[in-house]
Amino acid sequence: MGWTEAQLGRGETIADTARVLSRYVNGVVARVYRQVNLEEMAKHASIPVINALSDLFHPCQIVADLYTMWERWGTLKGLKVAYVGDGNNVCNSLLVGCSKLGVDISVACPPKYRPYEKALKWAQENAEESGSSVEIVENPVEAVKGANVIYTDTFVSIGAEAEREERLKAFIPKYQVRPELFQHAAEDAVFMHCLPARRGEEVTDEVIDGPRSIVWDQAENRLHTAKAVLALII
Repeated sequence: MGWTEAQLGRGETIADTARVLSRYVNGVVARVYRQVNLEEMAKHASIPVINALSDLFHPCQIVADLYTMWERWGTLKGLKVAYVGDGNNVCNSLLVGCSKLGVDISVACPPKYRPYEKALKWAQENAEESGSSVEIVENPVEAVKGANVIYTDTFVSIGAEAEREERLKAFIPKYQVRPELFQHAAEDAVFMHCLPARRGEEVTDEVIDGPRSIVWDQAENRLHTAKAVLALII
């Protein structure tokens, strides 16, 4: 259901929409721009509300990502993920998810594009319990040292289109994932991307189409993990 099909497009409040939907369905999967709108819906709904994407978090994607890692290595403990690029919603959720499950994570980004501070704090608290490590650095080479996964996402997220030129200057070429970056990672390192990819910007064709890329497994697993989430709540 899109914005125009819902009464939200005609001025109904999020709270009222949440109450009505709670009488019709067993759960809501909401893809929104503002995280606060999602939280408002969850507050007033009497059914589960799943975050399918917001400006701050993308948890369903990270469930698929972590499953893809487990599928490849048979464990998550001892793995290291290096995220290179914009500290966006995917980065925020990777920080939280990896730290919760004992995966070390290192984020390389320009100072202006750091992850959401609350997500970073949450990740640091998780890491204390799980024994994993969390670090934010500026140098991609430093971040990928010993990493089993090199992960990136678009440099221009939804809502940031007006900043496109400024962002590309800040990220390219330093934060672009190219084959030579893997020379500093673990021998078994793979490439991950939540897709869609802007080839030639955050990643080169050689990497995303190369033997280290597992983005298509990752994409397929979004289907399987989404079914698992629905099975859990219904």
